[in-house]
Amino acid sequence: MKVLVTGGAGFIGTNLIKRLLKDGHEVHSVDNYSTGFKENKQVGCMYHEYDISSPHLLGIYVDHNTYPAWRELDFDLVFHLAALARIQPSFRNPQEVFRVNTLGTQQILEWARGKDIPVVYAGSSSTHGDHYANPYTFTKWQGEQLCKLYNKVYQLPTVICRFYNVYGEHQLEDGVYATLIGIFEKQYREGKALTVTGNGEQRRDFTHVDDIVDGLVKAGEGLFDDVIFTAVKGFTFELGRGKNHSILEITEMFGETEVEYIPARKGEYPFTLADYTKAKEELGWNPSMSVKDYINMAVSK
Repeated sequence: MKVLVTGGAGFIGTNLIKRLLKDGHEVHSVDNYSTGFKENKQVGCMYHEYDISSPHLLGIYVDHNTYPAWRELDFDLVFHLAALARIQPSFRNPQEVFRVNTLGTQQILEWARGKDIPVVYAGSSSTHGDHYANPYTFTKWQGEQLCKLYNKVYQLPTVICRFYNVYGEHQLEDGVYATLIGIFEKQYREGKALTVTGNGEQRRDFTHVDDIVDGLVKAGEGLFDDVIFTAVKGFTFELGRGKNHSILEITEMFGETEVEYIPARKGEYPFTLADYTKAKEELGWNPSMSVKDYINMAVSK
């Protein structure tokens, strides 16, 4: 298949592209590198630098330099991962978050509708909480609603995959878009205290990126499977291990390390836990990597 991955230079996008190339697909990436990195480029993938929220994506062109030629390609499937992620940065610049996460998603769906290309959308476990707790959660919830709208009104095949606290290869270890596991790994290597927000009792369902990628691939394949198509199209799948750990439990997995407590952050939820029953039943998806095993391997290096 010819596959497009938006956000293909990011953490999850890079891992997804590696898997798709390994499976023998023709893969293209669209990314503006605002949070992704050109260093993540994979040999064999065609990369297009572009902002999916640009009005030029659906507009009329007089300047060929603004024309996204990739939009004319005949793709079989789109994995829409591009987004401004994380809760805390969304408070500082909500307008940009809405532009990318909401408008960008609507434009990808509208473009896909015009070419009848199925879309797999990267959802977020944060939508289980208060949709109005922060701009990031609200825009990811809006993205899910847009997918459902295009599926129902325009019969565009869409499927939503909600991610739960992803970690693994290509994760960021510092900065506002770093993962918790990535931050802890770096602090551990440098012999520093592990920084815990609040009291550390908040619980998260940590899921390895290889399992997330496997779920995405299976969801995409389901849109072309006559047997399970009706069960997949328009549905939301939870991609998490179905087991959570407190942040303090995670620090203990790193062994006898010092812990430094920092103030709790607003807008974040005390508890996440996936129910992946539907993903198991319809997609045959089973997460295989536990966060404890991953940390054991990390600390033994």
